[in-house]
Amino acid sequence: MSNNTNNSPADAEIASSSSKEEIVKGLNEDLAREYKAIIQYVVFSSTLKGAQYGDIAQQLKEHASQELAHALAVAKQIDYLGGDPTIKSEDAEYSQDSKTMLEIDLRAEQDTIKNYRERIRQAERAGEFALSETLRGIIVQEQDHEMDLKDALGLR
Repeated sequence: MSNNTNNSPADAEIASSSSKEEIVKGLNEDLAREYKAIIQYVVFSSTLKGAQYGDIAQQLKEHASQELAHALAVAKQIDYLGGDPTIKSEDAEYSQDSKTMLEIDLRAEQDTIKNYRERIRQAERAGEFALSETLRGIIVQEQDHEMDLKDALGLR
């Protein structure tokens, strides 16, 4: 008994093109989140109040530059896949309460990690292994940010 699926190279190219478009769409959502993270880290690192937040304020400045590096890497991958990197950010959140600022950042980091994990699965399915490796490197830093925020909030 033969398994005749009649898949042509053209069919494979269409499927690959479709999955790349899906990846680009997701990466642009990720890029918009990175822009949001940069904005929030810049603002929060400058406006956190209270002696107990001195260390995390400095860490947030470092997070801001790491998020910029993530945005540059994601934009480069979008371009490589034939897409146009977005110029729009997700809406940044704000609070005048220092603890709430950190909670906002923590939720954002957790969402970002979840979304990058999905993007890695998409990249692997599409055979875009360099992209998945790039995203793994980003997740390592995002998880470090998550740990820093949990420490500052007394959650670890």
